[in-house]
Amino acid sequence: MLRNLLEDRVALLCLAVIGLTVLAGLFAPYVAPHDPLAGNILYKFKSMSWNYPLGTDQQGRCVFSRLIYGIKPTILLSLLTMAATITLGAAYGLVSGSAGGMIDEALMRFCDVMLSFPSQVMILAVVGMLGVGMENVIIANILIKWAFYARMIRGSVLGYRNRNYVVFSRTTGSGSWFILSRHMLPAVLPEIVVLASLDTGWVILNISTLSFLGLGVQAPAPEWGAMLNEARQVIVAHPGQMLAPGLAVLTLVAAFNMLGDSLRDALEIKGSGR
Repeated sequence: MLRNLLEDRVALLCLAVIGLTVLAGLFAPYVAPHDPLAGNILYKFKSMSWNYPLGTDQQGRCVFSRLIYGIKPTILLSLLTMAATITLGAAYGLVSGSAGGMIDEALMRFCDVMLSFPSQVMILAVVGMLGVGMENVIIANILIKWAFYARMIRGSVLGYRNRNYVVFSRTTGSGSWFILSRHMLPAVLPEIVVLASLDTGWVILNISTLSFLGLGVQAPAPEWGAMLNEARQVIVAHPGQMLAPGLAVLTLVAAFNMLGDSLRDALEIKGSGR
């Protein structure tokens, strides 16, 4: 899989875009030329220049600096959300698929209940109950997505539980934890990676959308969705204000989606080669 991935130019480009973006967010104080919160009304709506690479906004703040500082709440929190969602969903799916019988049935019926709620309505309901804030947005995204991963991983586990090496391990007296950690988890791990790559873009869109609606990161903190919300107020007079954060979200979501497609193709190529 790794060799196929390294030969895929689209995958390498996506990895480069994602990697450089994450690095820029981690080292934002050294990359951004200005304080993202410092504004000067005399400099509002300045055009692009060497000092202000993307111009300034309605409060005279550097758009480029705000874009760089906005990477951390947008991407890193999305990756944290995906990690927590995958961990919870994978553990639930592994236990359910391995247990079988009434335990599997009961666990899956609970998943069905969670999946029956419309995702966006559920997010708004959770944020409405817990209150506005980034922490609550992350909790809401985890609550509405973990059941999907649990069901997908449980289906994969069912396909592996009767393989010869698993049956042999079970008959030799290996414990459930040993079978789960040494056989089941490595078998489904590639599928987990593909699912996470494909859905990270969805989480980024979700977090940006909730910040755009005023439910996530609160102004004046820099975040791409919040920047779009601020630019919306001057869209008629200065439509270009929405260009930078909009293209940033579009580029990153596209990079994660195409990376997920490349990972899926690489796995299919590996499987067909056997």
